[in-house]
Amino acid sequence: MTTCSWSASMCTTTRPAARPPSFPNRPPGNAALPSLMPSRPTQVARLSGARNNWAKGYYTEGVELMESVKEVVRKEAESCDCLQGFQLTHSLGGGIESGMGTLLINKIWEEYPDRMINTFSILPSPKVSDTVVEPYNAILSVHRLIENADETFCIGNEALYDICSRTLELPASTYGDLNHLVSVTISEVTTCLCFPGQLDADLWKLAMNMVLFPRLHFFMPGFAPLTSRGSQQYWVLTVAELTQQMFDAKNMMVACDPCHGRYLMAGAIFMSCMPMREVDEQMLNIQNKNSSYFADWLPNNVKTAVCDIPPWGLKMSATFIGNNTAIQELFKRVSEQFTAMFRHKALLHWYMGEGMDETEFAEVESDINDLVSEYQQHQDAKAKEEEFEEYVEEEVA
Repeated sequence: MTTCSWSASMCTTTRPAARPPSFPNRPPGNAALPSLMPSRPTQVARLSGARNNWAKGYYTEGVELMESVKEVVRKEAESCDCLQGFQLTHSLGGGIESGMGTLLINKIWEEYPDRMINTFSILPSPKVSDTVVEPYNAILSVHRLIENADETFCIGNEALYDICSRTLELPASTYGDLNHLVSVTISEVTTCLCFPGQLDADLWKLAMNMVLFPRLHFFMPGFAPLTSRGSQQYWVLTVAELTQQMFDAKNMMVACDPCHGRYLMAGAIFMSCMPMREVDEQMLNIQNKNSSYFADWLPNNVKTAVCDIPPWGLKMSATFIGNNTAIQELFKRVSEQFTAMFRHKALLHWYMGEGMDETEFAEVESDINDLVSEYQQHQDAKAKEEEFEEYVEEEVA
């Protein structure tokens, strides 16, 4: 698997570094989070950026760099023993990260149609924003992710800040703290590819179980345990506590409350040598206690995986993956901002100067509204079935 990350006008492709069997000492992580092994990056850099313009990243600046980037990706792919897919981390609010990032996803999808494309996408948050054109860039990117990505893990800076300040009780959160939360989650999603376990789950298995409908592949990630350093010594971690915290809205890395929607599917990757029976019992217990928050037209809404190797510094941990209809809140919020700006044609000339036209904006707006409607449709599926049953009863009477 090859990982691509985007920062300013630089692309970094990373191959996971092998963990030595001796488990050498590594620098301590933030609060109760494990530290990660170093990686071997290959970079393609350019002096000029996209200036927060999605169109420059997708149509002009990104096109000029694309051949160099594709060559790096091709070399990394050829050096893999068994290439399963591609994993990209990028922000949807900037120019290069969103525009060129989605362009690269499109090119990878064309060259490797039988490989998985998994993205960790930073979406705009309502309270943490430093760019006026974020709604344009984000909606244009999501439109491409709907078509070309297989799995998209949505992450918001506001949710990460809340975790650092309220849960980890860090006095002053830095970008390093936020990135550490994201990096641990990314690491554990693919941990079954690197280490043995009682029940493994690779990218294909996750997609097969989590993506019920092709367009609805946007997930809410989370991590457990999360606790402040001061309370670690008084805390006894169990599978039950881990499962309970994993489903808590405070542990979600995107500013959406899962209680406002319903879980189409939920996945959990546990890292520790623990009895599978206990894991299954706790997951079933959570599902039974919160049955109203799960789609009842599915026989089993939970996918679990267990890796025997715990992260460094912890006895056990778990990564949560939720396919919840509440994610529509995020798209609806950004779409409303997009519509307000597009209605007044604000800042539109910068995008049209790079080759775009108004019809493309209108098409993207319509596609996002359709996505929100699809989530709402599946959230209300139970209500529609009840109405049909009442209608049948009336006909019989």
